[in-house]
Amino acid sequence: MNITAIRKGILTSLIASISTLTLGAQNRTFNGTIIDSETGAPVVGAAVMAGGNGTVTDLDGNFSISVSESGGSLKLSCLGYKDITIQTGKVASLGTITIQPDEYKLSDVIVSGQFAISRKTPVVVSNVRAIEIEEKLGNQEFTEALKYTPGIHVNRQGGGWGDSEIFMRGFDNTNIAVMVNGIQVNDMETGTMYWSDWASLSDVTSVMQTQRGIGANKISTSAVGGTVNIITKGIEQARSGSVSYALGNDGYNKVTFATNTGLMSNGWALSILGSYSSGNGYVQGTDFQVYNYFLNLSKRIGENHQLSLLAFGAPHRQHSRQNALTKAEWEKVKTHYTVPGGWSRYNPDYGFNASGVRKSNEYSEFHKPFVSLNHTWKIDEKSALSTNVYGAYGYGGGYSGKADENDYSEYDWYSTDYGILNMKFRRNDGTYDYSKIEDINSSSTVGSKLIMTQQVGTQTWYGLTSTYTNTFLDCLDLQAGIDVKKYRAGHVNQIIDLFGGEYYLDPCRSEVSTANNALATDEWKSAKLGIGDVAYRDYDTHIMQEGAFGQLEYSGHSINAFVAGSLSYTTYWKYDRLYYDADHARSENIGFLGGTAKGGLNWNIDRHNNIFVNAGFVSRAPQFKSGAFMSPTSSNVTNNLAKNEKSATVEIGYGFHNEYVSLNACGYFTEWMDKSMTKKGKITEQYYINMTGVNSRHMGLEFELKSTPAHWVELGAMLSVGDWRWDSDKVKGYAYNLAGQAITPEGNITTPGADDQAWALINMKGVKVGGSAQTTAALDVTFKPFTGFRVGGGYTFFDRNYAYYALSGSSLKLGKELFVNDPWRVPASGCMDLRASYQFPIGKLKATISGQMNNALNSLYIEKAWNPSSVSSKKEDVNPDDVYMFYALGRTWSVRLKINF
Repeated sequence: MNITAIRKGILTSLIASISTLTLGAQNRTFNGTIIDSETGAPVVGAAVMAGGNGTVTDLDGNFSISVSESGGSLKLSCLGYKDITIQTGKVASLGTITIQPDEYKLSDVIVSGQFAISRKTPVVVSNVRAIEIEEKLGNQEFTEALKYTPGIHVNRQGGGWGDSEIFMRGFDNTNIAVMVNGIQVNDMETGTMYWSDWASLSDVTSVMQTQRGIGANKISTSAVGGTVNIITKGIEQARSGSVSYALGNDGYNKVTFATNTGLMSNGWALSILGSYSSGNGYVQGTDFQVYNYFLNLSKRIGENHQLSLLAFGAPHRQHSRQNALTKAEWEKVKTHYTVPGGWSRYNPDYGFNASGVRKSNEYSEFHKPFVSLNHTWKIDEKSALSTNVYGAYGYGGGYSGKADENDYSEYDWYSTDYGILNMKFRRNDGTYDYSKIEDINSSSTVGSKLIMTQQVGTQTWYGLTSTYTNTFLDCLDLQAGIDVKKYRAGHVNQIIDLFGGEYYLDPCRSEVSTANNALATDEWKSAKLGIGDVAYRDYDTHIMQEGAFGQLEYSGHSINAFVAGSLSYTTYWKYDRLYYDADHARSENIGFLGGTAKGGLNWNIDRHNNIFVNAGFVSRAPQFKSGAFMSPTSSNVTNNLAKNEKSATVEIGYGFHNEYVSLNACGYFTEWMDKSMTKKGKITEQYYINMTGVNSRHMGLEFELKSTPAHWVELGAMLSVGDWRWDSDKVKGYAYNLAGQAITPEGNITTPGADDQAWALINMKGVKVGGSAQTTAALDVTFKPFTGFRVGGGYTFFDRNYAYYALSGSSLKLGKELFVNDPWRVPASGCMDLRASYQFPIGKLKATISGQMNNALNSLYIEKAWNPSSVSSKKEDVNPDDVYMFYALGRTWSVRLKINF
């Protein structure tokens, strides 16, 4: 594919379209500034409409619009604010216009059930609007738009595209609900948020709001750590269009085209965006390609109905870096290997075969298009019904090396082993030598010893949410609804490369019991497999969630309060085609009843001061893997000892707001109980231990400040101080084999609960929760020395970031109590980012040139680390030389030219 030719073609067609879409000259031009009525802050991205013409406010809340002689009024609208109409008159300058927040303003979808309003909703919230994302993000990951938010820690893990993750109050992304227009999009099996599947959202987000703790989201299954609400652009946009081109470090390129019709006189509105981005990656051998697309088609039917069709996706392919190194191994890399750009970019998986062909164990590709259809019905002046039908289908997967398990294991494919470089297949220049694997296989008389499979994944996911809203007695709002979704995921490993061998003998077939699979004869177990054949696993996950929720909210003169609750029922089952025959392929169902209860109160003491308090309790189903099923890859046995995960949270907060300053502060306490944890080990055969009663305690303080001391400067600051510890004393688990039978320490079958059943005991009371900085701070400043020019930067600081660790089954000693050691404390670190932008005219068009420099000081610091051993005597200190880690990306940069028409 000739990417350069494609880019030139796209740019040529886009520039041609500008001339046809540019509006003709109008007779009169009006300008003004829109600000928030409560905080005095400029309202960014507000739509200003005059007939068929429109514009949006800039980062200072300013707008300028041309109006025909026949037009005598302007309509101002913005998500989360009340619409207003103003008369233009004869004066060109309209001055400062204030608009009021409105929780119930609808755009394409009902967002009132998810979107929290400052000084009204009694929860902790922070907002990042579209133009802030555009100004600060550059070529960073979408999640990094949140790194100036209290309570949130963002890291890039291995540094490849799409590998970033967020923690909220010490909880990882499996415990953070991510909502897109009111629909939760976390993976239903694990709760993980795969941000790479939703990369297109960074270009189309109207506002991204974080709600830490219990949040205001009304869904039947709630999260423990908090919620990220993403509201996409839609019918509220003005008629506009844009084309942009960006370039950056390490071959980064991105071209984007977007156009919006605005709400036309016939009630239709259309928004389209498309983009293509690629790059070599900052880290060695982490090249990527991403296509983004987005479509929003809306129709307003009369005064009371609106339909909105939303479709978006981000087909992508990329190489990554998954294996970290210890300090000693990083020193080896620094001394012995030459890595383009610097030693911290080293990727131990990067390498070639004897023919010079790039090979990898860390390549993946996926595409998960998402489609939703929303119907909003304004029943009368006090009630409305919003119904959303949605679905997604995903296809793709990543590479996974397998071995014969006699002379080699799948771990031989790993480029590192607990931070130590794998030197079996290592060239003198440090690259991975895939030719040695080809040599081993070509000389083997029993087929390939080491092969590559692709973990082919398919996802079919669809659901419905419907919310009814009613206002009565002029002060009470009732919201109630249903939330139903169904999910099926296929998991199969297909052989894609025999690496010089003629066939492969899958050792997993030897584990298949004839009692479960009548086809598992000796001939079947010794079958010679080739390219395209299935190895290791072939099963489907099935999940069904059904729920209902309700909330009653009181809105008085100075008091706002709410109580809310939900019930949900989650059903899991699986279908296995490798370890079971057709008569035994379907597992039994295992179901869990969950629910939430929460409430809160906000008191606006006066125009400037408010306090709030909230509390909530969540009971949710355990995860599918290592929860409902102990070993879904190879067994249909359900975990009958699995419990609902539970959490209890209480918060209290204070806010101060005037035309210069917006300050929010809060304190929180969360107890997380009965976390799902199943661990694997081996005696004479593999076994699983189901641990119950795993708890943790999270408490802390958060502060956020935004200030505009003068019209030419904007300030932002935040500070978060947490204390997150495991709160489990003597957690006991019992051992079962793959068939679900209780076993003794010698591996013999026994009765569940018998005195001789194998067990292990873990003591992790008071141990720090690892993986996320427990102290974070940030300072951000923007200067506006003259019209159209903005320059600024921000500094983020991280401390008390403890190494991540997870208990492994091999660490557990049957019949003994083990102590978990406090994890290693990562040295404190900080990072400075710089940015600048300038708006200027090109004829009748508006152009913006902008640039970002991230980690401008090129600071070398540890971004994520893992403890070398998860259990040991609490009297022992962790040796820092044994900790394995990733260093943060060094200095990166990007520049972009955007032309609006």
